[in-house]
Amino acid sequence: MSTRTAAGAAAEAGPPVSRREQILREAARLFAERGFHGVGVDEIGAAVGISGPGLYRHFAGKDAMLAELLVGISERLYEGGVRRMEEARVADSGPDAVLDALIEGHIDFALDDRELITLHDRELDRLREADRKRVRKLQRQYVELWVTAVRELYRDVTELEARVAVHTVFGLLNSTPHLRSPSALPDRETTAALLHRLARGALSAAEPRVVTGVKRSGQAR
Repeated sequence: MSTRTAAGAAAEAGPPVSRREQILREAARLFAERGFHGVGVDEIGAAVGISGPGLYRHFAGKDAMLAELLVGISERLYEGGVRRMEEARVADSGPDAVLDALIEGHIDFALDDRELITLHDRELDRLREADRKRVRKLQRQYVELWVTAVRELYRDVTELEARVAVHTVFGLLNSTPHLRSPSALPDRETTAALLHRLARGALSAAEPRVVTGVKRSGQAR
């Protein structure tokens, strides 16, 4: 789900967007801009051309919108990661291609859903406990996909090192909301390629380097 465009752009070329999806897009944009408590139901309704009370035909309230946004993107990241890994393996492309597929999927998220990154950082604790646990579980499962892919490619990386490297790369890729001005990023294709190189470089750096006369722990032999 992309949150880049306003609901008013729904008539542009492309697959039709449901009213429910329009509401979620605008809710994500407004929550990210002004905070969850800084946005009223009436404002979200106005952004999609319906009355505030009309939103209740689609959602029970703002809490339900926030839950669907954060649980929904966690589900899509994990399920998309599983699909990408399976497709790369069916194609027998090797561990390089599996890791590249995961990176490409996350870059799409980092570039297209920056509002959701901001929402996760600011508003996750506002979810009901059950929804918050669902998000955390999906995130752990998503991390494990990456850990598996990293260790299949870089055989000498330990599980702990791979997990640290993966979280570090997520931090790198998820920094895109901080580049708010359109001029702060090159075109999308160039930005995606740059992020991909940075991610691969960070992950490959987790592989231990052989240094003469030095143990892996850094202690002299």
